[in-house]
Amino acid sequence: MIGLADVLAARERVRESVYLSPCAHSVVLSELTGQQVYLKLENLQMTGSFKERGALNRIAMLTPEEAANGVVAASAGNHAQGVAYHATKRGIRSIIVMPLPTPLVKVTATRGFGAEVVLFGANYDEACEEATRICKAEGMTFIHPFDDAIVMAGQGTIGLELLEQIPKLEAVVVPIGGGGLIGGIACAVKESRPDIKVIGVQTARLPSMLAAVREGGPVTLDPATTIGDGIAVRRAGDVTYPVVKKYVDEIVTVEEDEIASAILMLLEREKTLAEGAGATALAALLQKRTSLKAEHTAVLVCGGNIDVTLLARIIERGLVQDGRLIRLRIHLLDKPGALSELTKLIASYRANIVDTLYNRAYYGVNLGDTTIDITLETRGPQQVVELQEAMTAGGYRYSRVF
Repeated sequence: MIGLADVLAARERVRESVYLSPCAHSVVLSELTGQQVYLKLENLQMTGSFKERGALNRIAMLTPEEAANGVVAASAGNHAQGVAYHATKRGIRSIIVMPLPTPLVKVTATRGFGAEVVLFGANYDEACEEATRICKAEGMTFIHPFDDAIVMAGQGTIGLELLEQIPKLEAVVVPIGGGGLIGGIACAVKESRPDIKVIGVQTARLPSMLAAVREGGPVTLDPATTIGDGIAVRRAGDVTYPVVKKYVDEIVTVEEDEIASAILMLLEREKTLAEGAGATALAALLQKRTSLKAEHTAVLVCGGNIDVTLLARIIERGLVQDGRLIRLRIHLLDKPGALSELTKLIASYRANIVDTLYNRAYYGVNLGDTTIDITLETRGPQQVVELQEAMTAGGYRYSRVF
């Protein structure tokens, strides 16, 4: 177990090298959730995530001999960058083992911070086994991403900052992977202000800490993929579990589409870029999964290292869910002028055509007829309803394509 003294000591070690991230009040998110929401923007750290706090605290406690031999870590990206950045700043060699599916943006950034990157395994567990092997073979020090009391204490420095930044703080909502982040924050917050609620959020596909709490100890879940790759941990930490059990009030889960919607909400309404793991806490509030009602609530946006191709897909899917991007399959007479009449109708309702696809042989098309799939940009569901009513009145047969 760690205590408040460990977190306070960690703060002194990292104070000069870690950014004091802002914790801004969000009017928009407060109105949507019914709470007073404050966003703790750890995505603004130098490496794009909170992970460098724990990594730096561990590196700062290396003996001279350990520092000379170098450090090894296994990570899907954020811990890797934190270790690489702070090890390189201190002239310490670092080797990072990353799973093969790790987003390119994280691999490139880790190399850019000076680490030797080894791509190995289909998931974190396999990468961790390889990192352990390298550690023994090279005589280096292994820095665990979460299951380490010193790392956990480093993450807990966020909790101390929250207490200072939000005097009326009543609740903290934190993403959970292996438990290092929430364990450190919960320790700092609960030992300072026991009345504050600490709530953890996991992806429904890999709820490892929730399973541990229910089973009375860490259990290993089956592999699963999730856009919250930063919290894709199959087994909760043996060191973090008792801390979470002692201090955390509630653990909830969110689905993939809910995480994607939270990413889009942060990007569009708050001008803040979050990765999947970084948006899970907000997703839980937006979906009203927690027991919170109208509290002053800190929401951890714990990372912003997202692959741009994934972000593009998330934006497109979000537009579809919001009714701002739709596809209609429309039956037309295959004659000159038929398409012109249709596009004039669409234009009159100020919808924008972004893609079309003709088909004369499928979907039960009669001879002499055709179908056309039209993808449209709209202002939202109300405009879509008005356009569909006009098409029905104009005698067009159509269906919505999902």
